[in-house]
Amino acid sequence: MKILTANRLTDGIAVWYADGWAETVDHADLAHDKAAEDRLEAIGAKAYAANEVVDVNLIDAEVVNGVVQPVRLREKIRAAGPTIRNDLGKQAVRAA
Repeated sequence: MKILTANRLTDGIAVWYADGWAETVDHADLAHDKAAEDRLEAIGAKAYAANEVVDVNLIDAEVVNGVVQPVRLREKIRAAGPTIRNDLGKQAVRAA
């Protein structure tokens, strides 16, 4: 499975496509086949061309307990926030 990720151009925040750009990966749109991957890539290309996002990528993902999660460590860090303090970033918001 793949999901679409990017960084929002206005503030650099990591975002994921979930029927619109979302700041959390939890409910990102999943691509289960090549046609769905092509659809997400087209969405990313259009958003990049419109100067909404940069660094657009399809990444590997899995569903764990009904929640979408990135597979690679780099993407898990982008989804959670800084690794030095758990009280900062998206991980702190989830804990609150």
